[in-house]
Amino acid sequence: MSLPVLPDTLLADFLADDVRLGDLTTHLLGIASQPALMTFAARQPLVLAGAEEAARIIEMTGATVELHQASGARLAADGAILRAVGSAGELHRSWKVAQTLVEIASGIATATRSIVDAAQAVRSNIAVACTRKTVPGAKLLSIKAIMAGGATPHRLGLSETILVFEEHRCFLTDQSPGQIVDRLRRASPEKKIVIEVATAAVAVLWAEAGADVIQAEKFSVSEIATTVAEFRRAGFSALLAAAGGVNAENAADYARAGADILVTSAPYVAKPRDVQVKLTPK
Repeated sequence: MSLPVLPDTLLADFLADDVRLGDLTTHLLGIASQPALMTFAARQPLVLAGAEEAARIIEMTGATVELHQASGARLAADGAILRAVGSAGELHRSWKVAQTLVEIASGIATATRSIVDAAQAVRSNIAVACTRKTVPGAKLLSIKAIMAGGATPHRLGLSETILVFEEHRCFLTDQSPGQIVDRLRRASPEKKIVIEVATAAVAVLWAEAGADVIQAEKFSVSEIATTVAEFRRAGFSALLAAAGGVNAENAADYARAGADILVTSAPYVAKPRDVQVKLTPK
């Protein structure tokens, strides 16, 4: 699995934000130069994410790190994540930033995996895609985490995909769905055309017009099933994406109803997973 890599400049900013002027407590206690050992382990089952970045943050302080598991690994409670050796000063400087990063990223990855597992238990080929609704400034880490959990990015930003909302269409009331699709197809023939809709009737209208993907916003499970049946009856080739309110509890139901893609933002607000850190003299 090839996952995004957070740049060292960003990781250095994370570290500097916490220890811009040094570690006052370790300095005053006079223990900074003492040899030390630090280990990270899962305190509860989790899907790991951000482990590589945590290791690099620790290494930025001068310590040496042995990484036991990579992002995407499923760990049981007590599963080893990394081992670091350095001075007490180095390990104390990097400890909390690295731990927090892994806990937050692993929370996102674990929540993502629960949605993917639930959906794919019903349909092994269904795709789970996570939106761009990340905490501002946290996109790189969040996207790495959802990919570690088995999902794919829905769209990384406005510049890369064509997704037509009603808020776009209200400015084009003089054009039919077919005219809009043709306009987009001519202007950007290599791109998929995705149309978000709020009702099954509008979904059928845009599928008939030739859209590649119909994004069904906040459809109930029964509405997805009805729309899928209509698409099949009419022979439409458009994929149907269920979006809005998709989570681990209902993912299997949406998959069973026939959605081709599940679009969700739920993992981004997942509770962090608990990582145990032990820091001792060496």
